[in-house]
Amino acid sequence: MSVYITSTGHFLPGEPVENEQMEARLGLVNGKPSRLKRRILQSNGIQTRHYAMDAEHNTTHSNAEMAARAGDDCLAQAALRPSQVQLLSAATSQGDLVLPGFGSMVQAELGLRDIELHTSHGICSSSMMALKAAYTSLKAEEHDNALVVASELASRLFKASRYEAAGGDPDFNAEFLRWMLSDGAGAFLLEKQPRGRCFRIDWIKGFSHADAYPVCMTVGQPSDAADLRSWQDFATYAEAEAAGALLLRQDVRLLDNIVKLGVDGYLKLIDSGHVRPDQVDHLLCHYSSHYFKSRIFDMLQQAGVGIEEPRWYSNLYTRGNTGCASIMIMLDEFRRTRAHEPGQTILCMVPESGRFNTVYMQLTVVEGEQ
Repeated sequence: MSVYITSTGHFLPGEPVENEQMEARLGLVNGKPSRLKRRILQSNGIQTRHYAMDAEHNTTHSNAEMAARAGDDCLAQAALRPSQVQLLSAATSQGDLVLPGFGSMVQAELGLRDIELHTSHGICSSSMMALKAAYTSLKAEEHDNALVVASELASRLFKASRYEAAGGDPDFNAEFLRWMLSDGAGAFLLEKQPRGRCFRIDWIKGFSHADAYPVCMTVGQPSDAADLRSWQDFATYAEAEAAGALLLRQDVRLLDNIVKLGVDGYLKLIDSGHVRPDQVDHLLCHYSSHYFKSRIFDMLQQAGVGIEEPRWYSNLYTRGNTGCASIMIMLDEFRRTRAHEPGQTILCMVPESGRFNTVYMQLTVVEGEQ
């Protein structure tokens, strides 16, 4: 029994924000322009992105609302009515509330009744884990369909006031992601029968390396690396904030591991017979920065298992890095704008730097009944 992605959708809040507009939107930290912004933007190659936050730092859309907007967009193009959805599988790095689970909030926004619910929490690969939960549920014949949604609202973490509350100027690891991440949501509808031109999921495989590597991307630890407390261990939330424990941080010294581990997983899939590079027609890789794309491309070429650049597709440069929603927004835009013919194979690759997890998926384009 096969499972198909029969519809896709996305939601991006507001108008595109260009590089020269970013700091005005996020705010000057301590009234001073960033010394790192230009360097980071040159490396990541992103030209425009979207924020669910206005110039006065008011949130324009909640994370759950963005997820629901993407879900509505997906269902509006489907042959399935919202009342027929049987499973909702939702993913995010950080919901609007600590509790309850993100899926519950999205279900309420969508107005879906009497469905089974799954929430996947993580960073970039959490959407693929939510997708696999839905995929395996349909394979096990628990359900006939599932709506999978992923959404990120990172901009709230990047207000200038967040950094000022931690005291002093932000260090590189704390400021790095301020110029990398943005907001958006994507959605897939999974069914057991193909409808129109759609995507059969051939397999989904992941490799986590949390046992072998330290944490690379965090929220909840103090700026002082020697202080191992959680933000919840402080006497007050104000003390945790002052210690920098509520800032989103990236240990950039560890980041190059994401390329090596991503390529290692790809080579494992070749050895196991899951991937045949000569038969991959399209590669959709969620890389957070143009810098990493060139590194991945070069390593694959050196290993003799490369995929020619014309077969690569990314919308990073115009949509930004929307974390776990990126691969879903990417496939939706690919479906709408790029030629893809029945029988063609699409390889999706989603590396995550949290504690290094990479998930891969192979799709085959099929033609079903309208």
